[in-house]
Amino acid sequence: MSMTLFRPRRLALATLIACTGTLASVNTASLLASAASPDCISWRVSGICYWLFCTPFGCSVKTSVKVTHFIPQAVVSAYLSPGENPWTEMSAASATADGMESALLGGAAGVETGGGRQEMKAPGMRRQNLHFYYGDAYGHPATKIIGGMVPGYSCDSAATPFMPYFASALDALAWRTGMPESLYPEALIPGSREIVSTLSGNMWGNVYPRSGFVTQTDSYKSAAVVVQRVADIITRQGQLHVYGPLTGQRSPGYWPPEPVQENTGTKNHKWQRLSPQLSQRCAVFPDSGGLVAQNGNYAWALWQPYSCCKRRGQTFLYSIDFSEAHKP
Repeated sequence: MSMTLFRPRRLALATLIACTGTLASVNTASLLASAASPDCISWRVSGICYWLFCTPFGCSVKTSVKVTHFIPQAVVSAYLSPGENPWTEMSAASATADGMESALLGGAAGVETGGGRQEMKAPGMRRQNLHFYYGDAYGHPATKIIGGMVPGYSCDSAATPFMPYFASALDALAWRTGMPESLYPEALIPGSREIVSTLSGNMWGNVYPRSGFVTQTDSYKSAAVVVQRVADIITRQGQLHVYGPLTGQRSPGYWPPEPVQENTGTKNHKWQRLSPQLSQRCAVFPDSGGLVAQNGNYAWALWQPYSCCKRRGQTFLYSIDFSEAHKP
């Protein structure tokens, strides 16, 4: 009799947790479900494409609808200790990569490995609010479902599900030392490449140097800075990091997204909170309402916009946006 009463209570508790969206970790099933978000996809008809269609009897101009929508590209995580990636199925892969960190550093002088609580304090000094996070980026499991779901009315994704695009432990030297990016103009010029800005009085953190160390009093904001840095790396070619580029190749009738850039609104990316708070909406940093993770581990889904149109002829002529023209 007691077991009969206990099971419904457990079910009710599980339902309550799912409804509130507060999760210490996420799994592939919840990621697939969370991708069905109209707010994140933001599908719209954005213009018209023109094609030259030729046959032995002559040529004519055909048109097709141009659509624009966002696709979940990657799950980007920021976590404190080796193997604590909040994406359950990827935690083992992250642990394997994290375990290689010491070997990859090769005992570099002054470079320590391992994780721990994010607040660091020098002996006899005030708390520095210096946080260190591991950062990972794996292809979103729903990227091919949302991308190319309806031929002609949805665009193909450049991402590959479960593909490891970045594991900070494999990029340990740059991720822990910030070199050589600490010497870049973006890192040295005040006000350059900051999330929000110092002048606004609400600066979350600097994008450069793109390392795991962030000076920030707020755990949520410091993790957000780290995942922004990871996205900044993987959406560009030729960066001095160990990573796999997540970039698309532009072709006739197909416009993949531009690299991620902070403070540009939703022009080239959005973030969907996954852990510790699963959200059905997307936003850009700085956002509000994000929960602070008690274990210090966070995960977001990186969404980026694609535009495309269905091929209607042998030659792409041009496209007209309802807001601006795109030339081939």
